[in-house]
Amino acid sequence: MKLDRLLAITMTLLNQTRVSATELAERFEVSLRTIYRDMESINQSGIPIVSFPGSDGGYEIMSGYRIDKQILSFDDFTSICSALRGARSATDSSDIDGLLERIGALMPAQSGAAGTDHVDFDFTPTPNDKEKIGPLHQAIKELRTVRFEYLDNKGTETERTIEPMGLFLKGYVWYLYGYCLTRSDIRVFRISRMLRLRSLPETFVRRPYTLQDVERQFMGQANFAKVRAVLRFQPEVKTRVRDEFGFDQVTANSDGTLSVTAQYSSTERAVQSILSYSSYAMVLEPPDLIAELRRHIANMARLYKVE
Repeated sequence: MKLDRLLAITMTLLNQTRVSATELAERFEVSLRTIYRDMESINQSGIPIVSFPGSDGGYEIMSGYRIDKQILSFDDFTSICSALRGARSATDSSDIDGLLERIGALMPAQSGAAGTDHVDFDFTPTPNDKEKIGPLHQAIKELRTVRFEYLDNKGTETERTIEPMGLFLKGYVWYLYGYCLTRSDIRVFRISRMLRLRSLPETFVRRPYTLQDVERQFMGQANFAKVRAVLRFQPEVKTRVRDEFGFDQVTANSDGTLSVTAQYSSTERAVQSILSYSSYAMVLEPPDLIAELRRHIANMARLYKVE
């Protein structure tokens, strides 16, 4: 514990201009006498500590002294810190606070550095996801199995027992990957579809899988261009269309409408997406997708008793 405290005190001094002994004692929950001894130990290790008396006194690392830290540029450090703050917003992990402080202490000095975070990563999940991410993150660290009911994309609910290995964010959606003891294979789970999550006392030995292995396995199986559809959109949804499909895929017509050739992983996905545009979207082809849309619209008409 003493070595950890000495390292933390050193990082604090590197990151702050001056720190009082009282502040350090309160922060590390030790006596003033212990802080005095720690300062002497740090001095003896070769890091020059200067003591200043008075009401605004305290300890500083000697002016001009800095640990060599030029492997990364200032911009590199700020990018890392921005990403870590985003991860902190998602996991509420106190470990990241300490890591941010240590990285901050190693950042090279740069005049006029205020406001240099030009990119901000906000990974904050929905409240429903956030209440699960914390326990899952803890279970991953402690190598503890978890159990939950899972609702798949067809509405089937099954109970799963998992050896959790990692969390990842993809397309604004949080996922868990791990070894499913129920299916005896590696699996990926969308966190928003987990119900009644609980951590179990059983621990496990981590299996030799990485996120890259999972991506190769599942992305190789997925066919995101299974259904090709030619669509025409009304001008009222121009902004959403450009957001969703990108400027390169959108053709503006002389009458103000927009033409798009879209790719979907299934007919079901295509129908869900197109109907979300209400009457502002029209399918020109293929015929089987048009027929499926007509079937859904007819079912909706019966549901709402439309004559």
